[in-house]
Amino acid sequence: MSFRQALFTILPYVALTTLLVGSIYRYRMLGFKVTSLSSQFLESRKLFWGTQPFHWGILIVFLGHLAAFAIPQTVLAWNGQPWRLLALEWTMFAFALSAMFGLAALIVRRLSDARLRKVTSRMDVILYILLTFQFMTGLMIAYFDRWGTSWFSSSVTPYLRSIFIMNPKVDAILVLPDVVQLHILSAFVIFGLIPFTRLIHFTVFPLNYTWRPYQQVIWNWVGKNRRNTRDLRVGVKPKNN
Repeated sequence: MSFRQALFTILPYVALTTLLVGSIYRYRMLGFKVTSLSSQFLESRKLFWGTQPFHWGILIVFLGHLAAFAIPQTVLAWNGQPWRLLALEWTMFAFALSAMFGLAALIVRRLSDARLRKVTSRMDVILYILLTFQFMTGLMIAYFDRWGTSWFSSSVTPYLRSIFIMNPKVDAILVLPDVVQLHILSAFVIFGLIPFTRLIHFTVFPLNYTWRPYQQVIWNWVGKNRRNTRDLRVGVKPKNN
């Protein structure tokens, strides 16, 4: 067995095991740390313009990959018409660019704000590097190795499915371009690191928010008057009985 064969055979199971065991441990033992560790209170404007294109872009790209994995025959049938193939490819490419733009904005935001640099951990840096590599290789594949939705459905999907039946079929993967192989391997690494990064919040999506009633906040005082009043200063005797 060659080194590449060993990577594509062993790494998926290492990543899946780490993801499962690490997520359970973090949720059971460090429940309050299962969060994205939001820094919105430190800076919100740049955060908005980074997270919106990033989250929408990565969501659509993920759904595209999921469709090619779950219903490959349907995707191949859709791609049977050239205009539909082009529409799907350009849509995925556009949303991948959106995610890359959002990620770049978030990285610049971290680097340009001293307060944000103070709360940036080593795992944040590693995660940013891995995500940047993942998006760059994905965009390179979309541009230089065309029609990825078709060959993903016909070549990568059988390999991914074979992982779950404990019989990895790596032959179809080893003949793909090097950039595609790197893209797949980095995806496994990211999945394996999820329990140790802020991406852990993806595993505990707050579904109860969809039916929880809105919280109503009613102010019974005027903020301006309260800031200007002298009645609340130290040494002033309260007038209530």
